[in-house]
Amino acid sequence: MPPSADAPFALSVDSGGSDLPVSGPSPRLSWKPSIAADEYELEATIDGVAQPPARSNSHRFFGWPWHALRSRQRVEWRVRVVHGVWSRWHQFEIGLLDDDWSSQWISPVEGASSTPGTRPAHALRTTFTFHSDLRRARLYSTALGLYEAFINGRRVGTAELTPGSTSYDQTVYAQAADVTDAIQPGENTLEIVLSDGWYRGQVGAFREPAGWGEQLAARAELHLDTADDETTVVGTGPEWTSSPSQITRAGLMGGQTTDFTFASSEAGPVIVDAVTAPPIAWSPAPPVRVIETTAPIALRRLPDGAVVIDFGQNASGWITLADLGPAGARTIIDYGEHTGPDGDLDTSHLDAVHPGKPPIPFHQRDEVISSGRKGEVFTPRHTIHGFRYARLRREGGDLTGLLAASVSMDIVHTALTRTAGLVTSDDDLNRLAGIADWSFRGNAVDVPTDCPTRERLGWTGDYQVFAPTAARLYDVLEFTRKWLRSVRDDQFDDGRIANFSPDGRRAKLNLESQTAMMTGSAGWGDAIVEVPWTMWSAYGDREILAENWDAMVRWVEWALGVARTRRHPSRSARSAEAAPHEEHLWDASFHWGEWLEPAQRAEDGTLINPMQADPAAWFMADKGEVATAFLHRSTRRLADIARILDLHDDADRYGTIAERVRDAWRTEYLNDSGRTETDSQASYVRALDFDLIPEQLRAAAATRLVELVESSGDHLTTGFLSTAKLLPVLTDTGHADAAYRVLFQRTAPSWLGMLDHGATTIWEDWDGVSEDGVARDSLNHYSKGAVANFLHTHVLGLRQAPGGVAWEQFVIAPVIGAGLTHARGWFDSPQGRIDAAWRIDGDDIEIELVVPPASRATIIFPGGEVVEAAQGSVHECRPLVSRESNNTRSRA
Repeated sequence: MPPSADAPFALSVDSGGSDLPVSGPSPRLSWKPSIAADEYELEATIDGVAQPPARSNSHRFFGWPWHALRSRQRVEWRVRVVHGVWSRWHQFEIGLLDDDWSSQWISPVEGASSTPGTRPAHALRTTFTFHSDLRRARLYSTALGLYEAFINGRRVGTAELTPGSTSYDQTVYAQAADVTDAIQPGENTLEIVLSDGWYRGQVGAFREPAGWGEQLAARAELHLDTADDETTVVGTGPEWTSSPSQITRAGLMGGQTTDFTFASSEAGPVIVDAVTAPPIAWSPAPPVRVIETTAPIALRRLPDGAVVIDFGQNASGWITLADLGPAGARTIIDYGEHTGPDGDLDTSHLDAVHPGKPPIPFHQRDEVISSGRKGEVFTPRHTIHGFRYARLRREGGDLTGLLAASVSMDIVHTALTRTAGLVTSDDDLNRLAGIADWSFRGNAVDVPTDCPTRERLGWTGDYQVFAPTAARLYDVLEFTRKWLRSVRDDQFDDGRIANFSPDGRRAKLNLESQTAMMTGSAGWGDAIVEVPWTMWSAYGDREILAENWDAMVRWVEWALGVARTRRHPSRSARSAEAAPHEEHLWDASFHWGEWLEPAQRAEDGTLINPMQADPAAWFMADKGEVATAFLHRSTRRLADIARILDLHDDADRYGTIAERVRDAWRTEYLNDSGRTETDSQASYVRALDFDLIPEQLRAAAATRLVELVESSGDHLTTGFLSTAKLLPVLTDTGHADAAYRVLFQRTAPSWLGMLDHGATTIWEDWDGVSEDGVARDSLNHYSKGAVANFLHTHVLGLRQAPGGVAWEQFVIAPVIGAGLTHARGWFDSPQGRIDAAWRIDGDDIEIELVVPPASRATIIFPGGEVVEAAQGSVHECRPLVSRESNNTRSRA
């Protein structure tokens, strides 16, 4: 909270770090205003030296106004409205910039090559003596691999899974930590424990080895600043030693084995500068941390002596175990999302299936061997799991005395700041909002992944779908900027965007691989355009558009080139001569299409997977209706982005191309009555949402969409790319009743059906758990949870005004229906906290609103009356059915 009601607050910079904010040389400054203002004054000290005052006309992303900062400098700054009240001081430090690193990359001496997921972690150590009067100590460290650092046996910092997931051929981030309290007079030990991690561990459902490099390496510098302004640097180099660690197996996906009885052999030398690494950078994103720790809700003892522990929530993380049994006892911990009818853990639904090949069994398994020492605790920090349940078995001991108090679940993900909350009058909607939130949390582990179990890949399509919801629930701007850097790093030379980033398979270097040949799909590659645009809209960050502009252009130009030069075989068979409009139809390259539309059932009741049932037919199907629609949207977005970036020629060019693509789509896929060629729910949702339907046909298209909903028994039939927009499109075209019928549907496919079958996160398939309790595919796939955004934007009714940026203008327009009687929510916008609530009282509706000082708000009542709301607290009451149509007035 601010020190005064009129002072700016929530000061921040572009920064990551472990337990202190750390930035690069030119951070941007942001804050939130407590009062409306046109100009701000800033003060700063750099290493205690006062800087001349600076002025800013904006409170968002103010460019660094003083001289470029140098490595390790400490900054304090504050801000006020000119002649107003000062904010509190905000502090941050500059990391050790790449040119100033003096240490060397060091690598362990490893034994014979082994399989990823089975290799041990290595301990790299040095000792040093320090007797001076210590003023400040900072450890700067990074790795090609996954590392933990220790000083005198004390773990450094609070970040987990460092240095994080990046495209290591282009980007590697360092971490900084304040270790002043860990340094002792005399001899000290600095140790780095290093394992495969994302760098050379297993990748994806088939657990193939990541291809970033073959040699692990670490680099670190400990800077010890004395009271007399001298600095001693302890850096990685040839004097360090390498030895095996107690972590005898470390697989980020498969799990970790720790042997507390392990006695390390004599340490040997390290290998120096055996790797080629990119320049060291500093992440703008928050670190991964243990966010919370929860206790079991139930322990189930199986006949064979195993214990299945239920933590009540599907999430990402690991368990901490304090009861390890007698010396030599081996405890085996298997993790999963589901238990079978017999009460035992069941992970078979996550087995990887490749057509024509046997399934690859799924496992997440940790093991720990006890030394019998008192106080020994197992926390497997060189792996991470997606799970609700853990099954424990013990060899050389038993689990009869295992108590719930000796085991806990550490929930681990990026330390994102929550920005929204919502409660409605319907408990099911509240639970739905909750499981959508949990599903995103479980997949926000340094990068946005599809699931925390089977694949754990940063699929572009998933985040393209969910990004608007993510930006509502959490502050994801810098998290997203970090991920987008990997998307750019992995872009193919021809402009294609990798299916997932970071791409450990390095498809851009293996163009003959199946992964490369299945790259370049509409809706997935378009993330390089749509995700930055979503962040711009949510936060008003122009830089995220600028730094991705070249990648956006390369992607769209590749797609336009394919449309111009290639034709789908079915179109060629229809006519040897291409019609003029076909040069703007994108139909002849690989596409995932709508993907994961609700599965049809065979005669025996089993669900049909079209891709597995007939791979050739699925691959050869014409998906041009979907792809051309996305080509239109991305090209139109390029025109809009070019205007924001003052690239006027590009804006004109892409605006013209977007119109031609739209006209081609209409010519090929839309008839004169407003029917689409595929006549599916998905096609109408996309066409209406992307403004592909001419104005005079929009009502007919929306009516047809409702007919399709009704003909499916008020079930959705949309797939991966359009489900998030189904309910908003129905509502915004005047069919809120149909939207609510779909939302409150309880039989599959439906969101509430997941709740009825015990879901605590969003499933990959609508039939994720059958009536007889059999699981199918991932039970934590966040993309369908984008429905949570509808709960905020339409049920609560709080959303940005059309064309709005960074919540400078917003509306509250609750959509009343389905027996809902009230909703209340909040949103920490870039302008400040917005509180919104509505309640039905008899024949009236009451709306309460708190408008932050830098925003303008409009209330739209269900009856149609429009009220311009003043800044501050607003309370209005109107009849549910308006007696005044088209009446707009202002509350001064």
